[in-house]
Amino acid sequence: MVSALTAGLVLSGGAHAEDGPAYGPNLEGFSYPWPVKIFAFPSQRQTLHMAYMDVQPDHPNGRVAVLLHGKNFCAATWEQTIHVLSNAGWRVIATDQIGFCKSDKPENYQFSFGQLALNTHALLESLSIHETTLIGHSTGGMLAIRYALMFPAAVHQLVLVDPVGLEDWQEKGVPYRSVDAWYASERGKTADQIRAYEKKVYYDGHWQPSFEPWVQMLAGMYRGPGRDAVAWNSARLYDMIFTQPVVHEFPKLTVPTVLMIGDKDITAIGGDAASPEVRATLGHYPELGRAATSVIPHARLIEFPALGHTPQLQDPAAFHEKLMDALR
Repeated sequence: MVSALTAGLVLSGGAHAEDGPAYGPNLEGFSYPWPVKIFAFPSQRQTLHMAYMDVQPDHPNGRVAVLLHGKNFCAATWEQTIHVLSNAGWRVIATDQIGFCKSDKPENYQFSFGQLALNTHALLESLSIHETTLIGHSTGGMLAIRYALMFPAAVHQLVLVDPVGLEDWQEKGVPYRSVDAWYASERGKTADQIRAYEKKVYYDGHWQPSFEPWVQMLAGMYRGPGRDAVAWNSARLYDMIFTQPVVHEFPKLTVPTVLMIGDKDITAIGGDAASPEVRATLGHYPELGRAATSVIPHARLIEFPALGHTPQLQDPAAFHEKLMDALR
């Protein structure tokens, strides 16, 4: 098994090996920091298998945090956050959503944030967990919002870490891209492509060796025997993200909400296909975070002026200090 600590292969001179590890369609061969459990459930005329970690603290405080990953990440990416929460007494559930990482990649599945929320709710009910603090990053933030709208009584607090979906890209003029077009762009995706995108969009042009394992985690599935299934699921997930905005429903949220925004974030799904004029209006996270906070009831905003899309990886100490303060 290849762990997150050894997945980033580096050649002399700092170049990265493109022929790195290859993983199975359910990320077989890549080890997670805690045991992976599987929740089997019926959905859309098939039995699906959802992977998750259930980390129990040594000294429980009676609270449960559910961590929802972003589009280019997995449950394991939350490793440092899980350690911090568990050490503070939290029970932590970190999921891989259907279509991602160690969970199933169905050939036929109608992806929606509502469906993923139902899947997550079914998992928590199977564990007799009836109230949680939801912490969602990127696409996981969109899912957390949908979950809180559907199951408000089950959410004690909502924490959104650089969520995508703070703007409606179609409404702003980003052209629609078909699932077939997304699939074509996802097939054969390389570590170099993933790294270049994340460096530019997520990290304001900066790169740290600690980011590399998560590039290799994703690229390894595109190198592996299930590469086409991974690309096909990814294409439909991009369509879900682009066509199912949540921004218009922010005033309906009834749970206390914290937005944690890296001001250097410029993520905008599909923005690369927009005209230069439209592209210039997209992904301005400082403004988007403040606008969202102004319309979400009971919301507060935490900004990281020097950080980008993934503050929990870019500056873990600063992020976790603010997170734990928000949870208190």
